[in-house]
Amino acid sequence: MISLIVKARFYEVLRDADVKCLVCERGCILKSGLRGPCKNYVNINGVLYHAGYGKLSAIESRPIEIKPLFHYWPGSTALTYSNYGCNFYCPWCQNDHLSFSEPPERSDLVPPEELVKLAILSDDEGLSASFNEPITNLDYVIDVTELAVKNNLYSMMVTNMYFTPRSLKAVLEAGVDGFSADIKGCPAMKSALVGIDHSVVFRNAKIAINMGAHVEIVYLVVTNTNDFEECVEWIVNNHLRELGPDVPLHINRYHPAHRWKEPPTPLSRLLEIRNYATREGLKYVYVGNVWDPELESTRCPRCGKLLIYRSHYRVLSTHLDYSNGKYRCKRCNEVIPVRGRIILKT
Repeated sequence: MISLIVKARFYEVLRDADVKCLVCERGCILKSGLRGPCKNYVNINGVLYHAGYGKLSAIESRPIEIKPLFHYWPGSTALTYSNYGCNFYCPWCQNDHLSFSEPPERSDLVPPEELVKLAILSDDEGLSASFNEPITNLDYVIDVTELAVKNNLYSMMVTNMYFTPRSLKAVLEAGVDGFSADIKGCPAMKSALVGIDHSVVFRNAKIAINMGAHVEIVYLVVTNTNDFEECVEWIVNNHLRELGPDVPLHINRYHPAHRWKEPPTPLSRLLEIRNYATREGLKYVYVGNVWDPELESTRCPRCGKLLIYRSHYRVLSTHLDYSNGKYRCKRCNEVIPVRGRIILKT
């Protein structure tokens, strides 16, 4: 049994041994002996520690498309790992058995070097922090990423993007260069996540892009929650203004989970939102969780040619030219933003 408690990188010491956690935008102020709501960071005598460091809940090789990321190393697989806890607690969470759990007091530590070695042995192209919210595991993610980069592996995160600017820049400087970033809703939401500043997602996505990372935005359309017109317009308009038309948007279907019992998102509503986003100027808009290859494949925004054909989270064929570090449409020569190699695995 290997156990370890690691001093956190991001915090501020206050009066009377209180500390302010600077890992995420919540900025929790913790008295000595208390953990933050993420259940991973604890104040011990005026020092913030990452008590959940290396206590992993899952390790699994998975396709990059399932994150979803469609323009980042298409067709690759990532060794996907998770810990416990979250900083949001979405009532429709599909991984609540992980996200709503506290790291066990006694648990085997998976050292970063062991995880990277496993990715190499599994023939994965990279690593992905996913399943629960990886911000709660930030110090570990940074250590894993630094080793991954040294071993020519990519490192990416599936995240609610609620970093502080300081912690985000540290993650980027460590080598994380891919983000599947969830936008949960908008300021006008009334029934869930009302204490969240949703604009932080776009602020941080813009920082990541400006520092050279690849970002794709994921909008889970929850029935009677964040699917109304004002919310749709706020999300699409912020996406265009802050990130630009080339950043992909995934419009994903919600299914009832955890405490949320609203019916699944109607396909007609997902298509309405996709059509609106496309009319407004977004070039790459996908509809997910419906498992329709036509809605998940990439077409050229200029001429409409099918460029990357996907089915069940796999790339089955590509129709792109590659030269001078850029992928282009074979028909009209339009540059298509893709990070990394396109890989066809049998």
